[in-house]
Amino acid sequence: MKSHIQATSYRLAAGVGLATALAFSGNAFGADPEVFKIGGVVSLSGTYGVFGDDMRKGVELAIEQRGGKVLGKPIQVAWEDDETKPQPAVQKTTRLIADGAQMIFGAVSSASSIAIMNIAKQRKIPHLVTMSADDKITLPGASRYTFRTSNTLGMEQRMALAYSKDQKLKRVYGVTADYQATRDSWEWYRKEAEKAGIEIVGADFPPLGNRDFSSIADKIARSNADGIALFMTGSDSITMVKQAGQVGLGKTRKIFGPVIADETMAAGVGPTSVGVNSGVRYHFTVDNAANKKFVEAYRKKYNEFPSSAAGEAFDGMAWWLDVVEKTGSWDREKWVEAFAGSVRENSLEGRKEMNACDHQARQDGLWGEVVAGKAPQPAYVMKIAKLYPPKEIFEDCKQ
Repeated sequence: MKSHIQATSYRLAAGVGLATALAFSGNAFGADPEVFKIGGVVSLSGTYGVFGDDMRKGVELAIEQRGGKVLGKPIQVAWEDDETKPQPAVQKTTRLIADGAQMIFGAVSSASSIAIMNIAKQRKIPHLVTMSADDKITLPGASRYTFRTSNTLGMEQRMALAYSKDQKLKRVYGVTADYQATRDSWEWYRKEAEKAGIEIVGADFPPLGNRDFSSIADKIARSNADGIALFMTGSDSITMVKQAGQVGLGKTRKIFGPVIADETMAAGVGPTSVGVNSGVRYHFTVDNAANKKFVEAYRKKYNEFPSSAAGEAFDGMAWWLDVVEKTGSWDREKWVEAFAGSVRENSLEGRKEMNACDHQARQDGLWGEVVAGKAPQPAYVMKIAKLYPPKEIFEDCKQ
């Protein structure tokens, strides 16, 4: 069957692009368009490049499973690489909107998503986030047009703190990527950990994309820390955990973080990833009918188990397109109004409810540990160790 999904890159002259963008800046279309255009801005290179292609796979499967159409029109997706940098994200989002994108999907990094959020708000274009976790993305009143269906750093750092208490850690050494969202998250954890009687015995802030953590690993080895808190993700967490394993830090200390580990990280690290604990976003072992169907379809199409990035992207896009379909309208304002306060009973991760006040999906939180996988699973997998209900990891939404 011929796919309705088309992946293209737009290259328009600046003057033509601006004129087209203005033409599409209204709240509704005068007539039904020929296609439903989605602009996807993800990291296909840079520190978070390990996630972008999986997000693309998840989105394209969500579209394929609904016959490639919404509101009776074929869905067309144009993918752009933001290089894990906000400036390219701005440039490419602007280009996609200029070519008539009716919604924007992305990004991976929170800095890029916040930059996209500002453009989407200005142009009144719906914007769907399924990966970036900075709490500022879904602050009450932040944007009418941006929605997040995935985790926040707030819920993940609360799970990391709960893990620290459950393990009765006494002394923690923190390693945080020098990036605003992770610095904010570490600062919250540090304060709350100290309130709980946990001593912070050291902290380092390596730059994004750092390739040599040996000096940090040496400082941790010489410290009396019984826990190593890593506030980083992507290639940073792979490199840090691998180098920590080379000096045996995981044998004598608990390595954990809000969102450092999934099958992608474990595959990149190898055997020394076993025992690492982390907040988990989507996971292919969640036991419900919707997830089983998705995993089967994903494995059939891509010959691999879906990553957290793929699962979250599929789940968010499927939810969004279902809501658009139910409106029966091409008016973007109606899509936004319908998605705010909507409920996804058949999410891959269980029930999700979109908060109307901040456009953040309330959902269960998953915490897991890397263990050896069993065929046909990957060699190393996340085993879900604990589930946190929304009331334990979300604050009440206040306007």
